[in-house]
Amino acid sequence: MAAIHLTKENFDAEVLSSDVPVLVDFWASWCGPCKMVGPLIEELSDEFSGKAKIAKVDIDKEGELAMRFNVMSIPTIIVFKNGEVADQSVGAFPKGHYSDMLTKQL
Repeated sequence: MAAIHLTKENFDAEVLSSDVPVLVDFWASWCGPCKMVGPLIEELSDEFSGKAKIAKVDIDKEGELAMRFNVMSIPTIIVFKNGEVADQSVGAFPKGHYSDMLTKQL
């Protein structure tokens, strides 16, 4: 299952109204560390299928969402639970780091 691509139109429904935790990757196509993290995020979408949602926000296309959550550096990974920010990480980390962020919210 691929990561959900978020826009300002579907963000609230997919993330804030979700009944499962949602990991959101704020990224951009020109960002080197984002390119390293991207495949890890996609792998998590398979591993957490049915338990959590994995989603991505392209900050160049959805700058409004990046501003809404004060994303100043990318990649920024935010885990939402019950419509609230539950955890946040800035920078590129190994997959286990992101997996742990999500597992804590299950």
